[in-house]
Amino acid sequence: MLPPSRSDGMDHGLADIASRTALVLETNNLRGGDAAVEALGSLQRLIARLNQQSVSPRAFAQWIITHDGLDLEARQALCLLAGRPLDFVEIDTRTGYYEAKNVGFDHVDGVRCQYVVFADADCLPCNDWLEQLLTPFAQPNAPVAVAGRTSYAATVTGTALTAIDFMYFPSPLRDGATRNFYANNVAFRHEVFEHHRYEPLDGVYRAHCQVMGLRMQAAGVAVAYAPRAHTEHRLPDSRREVVELRWLRGGDSVDLTPHLIRAYLPDRLQWLARSGPLGPLLVMAGRLRYSLAALNHQDLPPLRGMRRLAAATLVMGMSLLDTAGAVVRGCGISAGRAAAQHGQALSYHRTLE
Repeated sequence: MLPPSRSDGMDHGLADIASRTALVLETNNLRGGDAAVEALGSLQRLIARLNQQSVSPRAFAQWIITHDGLDLEARQALCLLAGRPLDFVEIDTRTGYYEAKNVGFDHVDGVRCQYVVFADADCLPCNDWLEQLLTPFAQPNAPVAVAGRTSYAATVTGTALTAIDFMYFPSPLRDGATRNFYANNVAFRHEVFEHHRYEPLDGVYRAHCQVMGLRMQAAGVAVAYAPRAHTEHRLPDSRREVVELRWLRGGDSVDLTPHLIRAYLPDRLQWLARSGPLGPLLVMAGRLRYSLAALNHQDLPPLRGMRRLAAATLVMGMSLLDTAGAVVRGCGISAGRAAAQHGQALSYHRTLE
């Protein structure tokens, strides 16, 4: 017998929001390794965790899972575990991470679903993640988009990499808003995502959500920040893939540089967007400074003494590796990026518990 939903006693306003919400879950980061077996096991563990949410996805109007090969037996098993119907959208194996999110959104019933939550199959949400992410929509002066907080595990390595990969910057548009968000932990009003959605960016691995955030800011659309809507992102399965991830993220900085310069720097410095390798190197230097300052300021358990020194050393080391990736990408070399863009290079199947 399935456990009862924990959302039965939720606030009426929040219950109304949940009843008009779609959850879009993509599985691109589960493609590596023994994909058929590993992807199903990872999805089962995640759905079991989602069943324990204080606002259960069973209360949602729709739940969509994009995939590239789950057979009928696996889909039926997942529906049974979820305790509700799931809409499975099969995508091509070459469909990229952000394109998969767009495809999932295109299958949302816009009549029944006024809100859309996006999550990743390789993330572990806290038990009140959905409640914290949706609550701002039920409040006066409700935002049209809400970003939760994503981090890696609260280890020395995880804290260091969180300071690099998951930084949030205050927005000038609204108190408690963020300039940026991450596609694994964000919710939108349906019409807002429909208007802005992820755009193709040739050669870019994981920066589309950053560019979308900057486009929304330029359009005057604020994204509220809900730090208690926390999800923990797993690292790749092997050390080699961790290094590859750093390389790819460093390369992304080259393509991000023009967008960042337009958003953050005054008119007199806009020439840096056309400065060849100088602009990306300045971006990497600025990111290193912010990453070091972010240690112990990202709602993770504080590091003291040698543990903090170790984390700072990791930040500097990983940033150097990122910078190497940026330099190579700046020289027009795209080694390893084509496969990774389409979800083929990295795998995230480490046990959730």
